[in-house]
Amino acid sequence: MRGIDALPVFPASAKARPNGHLEIGGLDAVELARAQGTPLYVFDEEELRDSARRFRSALDVHYPGESSIIYASKAFSNVALFRLLAEEGVGFDVVSGGELATTQAAGVDPANVHFHGNNKSEEELQRAVESGIGAIVVDNLHELALLESILERFGKTQQVSFRVSPGVDPHTHAHTTTGVLDSKFGLAIQTGQAEEAIARAMQSPRLDVAGLHFHLGSPIFELEPYEEAIQITMEFAAQMRDKYGFSLRMFSPGGGFAVNYLTTDEAPVPDTYISTISKAIIQGCDVHGLELPAISIEPGRSMVGTAGVALYTVGATKLLPDIRTYVSVDGGMGDNIRPAIYGSQYEAVLASRMADTEEITVTIAGKYCESGDILVRDCSLPTPAAGDILAIPVSGAYCIAMSSTYNANPRPEVVLVSNGEVRTIRRRETFEDLMRLDV
Repeated sequence: MRGIDALPVFPASAKARPNGHLEIGGLDAVELARAQGTPLYVFDEEELRDSARRFRSALDVHYPGESSIIYASKAFSNVALFRLLAEEGVGFDVVSGGELATTQAAGVDPANVHFHGNNKSEEELQRAVESGIGAIVVDNLHELALLESILERFGKTQQVSFRVSPGVDPHTHAHTTTGVLDSKFGLAIQTGQAEEAIARAMQSPRLDVAGLHFHLGSPIFELEPYEEAIQITMEFAAQMRDKYGFSLRMFSPGGGFAVNYLTTDEAPVPDTYISTISKAIIQGCDVHGLELPAISIEPGRSMVGTAGVALYTVGATKLLPDIRTYVSVDGGMGDNIRPAIYGSQYEAVLASRMADTEEITVTIAGKYCESGDILVRDCSLPTPAAGDILAIPVSGAYCIAMSSTYNANPRPEVVLVSNGEVRTIRRRETFEDLMRLDV
């Protein structure tokens, strides 16, 4: 595939310059890579802001009740990113004390933070309560009891929502499927666990029981799983109202919205997801006599994925006649583990030779000591040479977030670009950083 043909999965600012170089955010990506070093993760600021605005616009058009966007921080947690998204009116879903601390460092209003996770520690829950967090999303009965004891000790009340498992298969990778019955996440509706949690919480003077939440998995390319799960959850909400006086004031259908990693992918756009979800909620409320709740959606991948581009420098090439040509780069599974654990597919372009038309089929390999360290298998590129800059788009989500220092390789620098300007939002690690905690 010619480099310019892959541009639809790059940020909207990406284009090929007359000199054959890739441009992102008004900057020559090749010059940027050589100035900052590689591997380098480049985030397009305007793409990030536009993502937030697309979701906001869709909610304003399709949902008549109160609504909010809660970024799924696990996709990429970073102080500068959080500040940028907060400027766009986005709140934050955190799943650890570290992500909570990142929101605090970014100056995020704690009222706009929701705490998720299937095994929150006592320390994490205590820190969340003390911060004045907007909502704790209770995942299980153990957590419910632990939270009640903390609130009693501090003499506080806390708004809570309950993560329920509706038992719906979203038809995505098994490792990222979360809304089925056999999952470590959530209180299953079918087994009675969800009802037990609601019944207990409604009796607690320390808990402000506000709503329900589910998350089916990610990425989800289909719309029907959302519709089915919403109807199941709305029916459950009505049952809890009739039995225990529960009022569904808050509701979240989670996130999991897909993005196009390949030019052949056909992920629904945010407006389609939000339209489908809104109609299902409105219908469910009408059927069961429920008032429209305030809703929150939780985009992660779909907020930051397309905004990020990974830049690498080409090194060695290994030709196996009639078998395969391996092209090695200076990154790999240490900064993007997704191909190794999920079989995720990406496209790649030679950022330094976007206009070249003669191509060969190559496999992009990382530098790590694992045979499974393959970033892109069987892609078409101009014959790569050592020193070329290679770009892999849609690298904004679950790459740096899941990165490691395997083989004692420092993690990459992350920069934010906009209108020809660049600023570092995470510095490149050093060898000294790798050993800083050793004693």
